[in-house]
Amino acid sequence: MVRQQPGVGRHNSNERLEFLGDAILGSVVAEYLFQKYPYEQEGFLTEMRSRIVNRESLNNIALKLGLDKLVQLDAGQGRAARSRSVNGNALEALVGAVYLDQGYQMARKFVLTRLVKGFVDTHTLTTTTINFKSKLIEWAQRQNKVLRYDVSGDARDSGTVEFSATVLLDEEAVATGMGLSKKQAEQLAAERALTVLGVA
Repeated sequence: MVRQQPGVGRHNSNERLEFLGDAILGSVVAEYLFQKYPYEQEGFLTEMRSRIVNRESLNNIALKLGLDKLVQLDAGQGRAARSRSVNGNALEALVGAVYLDQGYQMARKFVLTRLVKGFVDTHTLTTTTINFKSKLIEWAQRQNKVLRYDVSGDARDSGTVEFSATVLLDEEAVATGMGLSKKQAEQLAAERALTVLGVA
């Protein structure tokens, strides 16, 4: 069991675990992709890793694991906060806790067997369109729709900035995506918007 350091509150402790878990997730997934795709270039591997460990993907995996039933929000956080990032953050914290309690090899095994191989369809990721923004722009032009993104960033205590991007068509919100860069958040928002609009 991971013990809290004296004088460190639950909220701060979890964010430190998120920071650690994020680094371990990135490392394990990078190694996994490096071995699985020996002939692919760095750009492909980077894009694949981003799509596996981005905020939206982690949120979805956390929900499938049932972590949302175990997460307790701070008094100042509402349902919107939960839907945005809380579950994904909890998953990162869980990975960090497994590492501190059981070591790197057990954390690596947990990430690969329970998360990646359990919930990530790498074949689908490699065969779907990567540039969703371009695809959405083309659709909007054909439909004579005005497309824009509403992007905001929230600083996390770990020092990173989490971005949220909302797709607006003729000023009507269609879908929202989250990521650790504006580009990533916009790509995820575009991907979700295409799904909502039923664009193949």
